[in-house]
Amino acid sequence: MTDPTARQANPAGAEPEAKTEAGIAAEQPDPVAELVREAAEYKDKLLRTLAEMENLRKRTEREVADARLYGNASFARDVLAVADNMQRAFDAMGSELRAQGDAKVKALVEGVELTERELLKVLDKHGVKKFSPMGEKFDPNFHQAMFEMEKPELPPGHVAQVIQAGYMLGERVLRPAMVAVVKAAPKAQPSSANDNPQPAA
Repeated sequence: MTDPTARQANPAGAEPEAKTEAGIAAEQPDPVAELVREAAEYKDKLLRTLAEMENLRKRTEREVADARLYGNASFARDVLAVADNMQRAFDAMGSELRAQGDAKVKALVEGVELTERELLKVLDKHGVKKFSPMGEKFDPNFHQAMFEMEKPELPPGHVAQVIQAGYMLGERVLRPAMVAVVKAAPKAQPSSANDNPQPAA
């Protein structure tokens, strides 16, 4: 005998149950496709992280190199005062005194010259280079204009005199050169009608 409750629960037999299982299987995502998608996401994250790490490494290398080169800038600036004072001593001595001095004076001058050369060599070893822009076109990035002067052999806007040499530290200006610049020739005043009055007729 058949059970009437079983018919009511499943009146069409086993077919609806099979359909339900097929519907559930269709709703579930494909596990392989899901794993492929996750793998692509992780690969993308990995590539982005590697790129960020490479950029960080390059930036750190650049910062370390800059620190090595430019970290001693304030010390180098202070040492430049010593080099300037040595140059001022030579300028004050004059070439005549150096030539006419006795053996002790000449030995002293040679010693000071040797010390100055050694100082400049040590500065150069640490990336500090002296420059003297005499005759060059004035550049506000490298030169500091102190005054203007006339110098017919140079065109206007060029360095006529170097008052104090400049120094570079690597690619940066440690101290600009203090210079005098050739001034432009005065412009001719245009003649007006009042300057040349017409004779009365």
